[in-house]
Amino acid sequence: MDVIRLLPGLHLLRFPVANAYLWQDPDGLTLIDTYASGSAPLIAKAIRDLGHDPADLRRLVLTHFHEDHVGAAAEIAEWGDVRVIAHRADAPFIRGETTGPPPILADWERPILEQARKQLPAEPPAPVHVDHELDDGDVLDFGGGAQAVAAPGHTPGSVALHLPGPKVLFTGDTVARTPDGSVILGVFNADPPAAAASFQRLAALDTEIACFGHGEPLTQNAARALRTATQNLLPP
Repeated sequence: MDVIRLLPGLHLLRFPVANAYLWQDPDGLTLIDTYASGSAPLIAKAIRDLGHDPADLRRLVLTHFHEDHVGAAAEIAEWGDVRVIAHRADAPFIRGETTGPPPILADWERPILEQARKQLPAEPPAPVHVDHELDDGDVLDFGGGAQAVAAPGHTPGSVALHLPGPKVLFTGDTVARTPDGSVILGVFNADPPAAAASFQRLAALDTEIACFGHGEPLTQNAARALRTATQNLLPP
């Protein structure tokens, strides 16, 4: 895992398949996604290396239920007074009450998914409680007021987080960035037309820094890049 500073108080935790992000406020830390099962010790070490303690974590926001984003959530939730937050449409899947819908795969996506699964644990993630079920427009008490933006399509309850003050957007897997730097619609979507519509909604936000679930973040002029990328979307 690599730890990369994006802003004072914002760090990318880059794992082999997906990203997590750590945000620092005066009252404690917020973690956006966790990567896969077994990653909690690596995240704890990163927190300590940055001069904090895992017990300083106050919020764990899960952008959707997939195992490469929630795998370590159950362990991390036990670090202390950690409030687990997710959109209400994905909360039953995160709690393990039912199984979430599978993606509708294009032929070109199948080998990518097979390769990704080889790098992830075979066992499903442990269920975790959800303390706060988000609705679109909810405001969270970190980052100067992080706004929840419902982004269904990748999963029913995919959610992005927009921080209007610093103009930071956490897109989850609705938007991704390829190794060559291209901004694209995220892959493995349960409802591709809905995902495309959610991409367009995120692109309309005032964003300087975009933090993707997969791919390197954009650290300047992110809104322009997202809006340009919408030209390659199929009509929702």
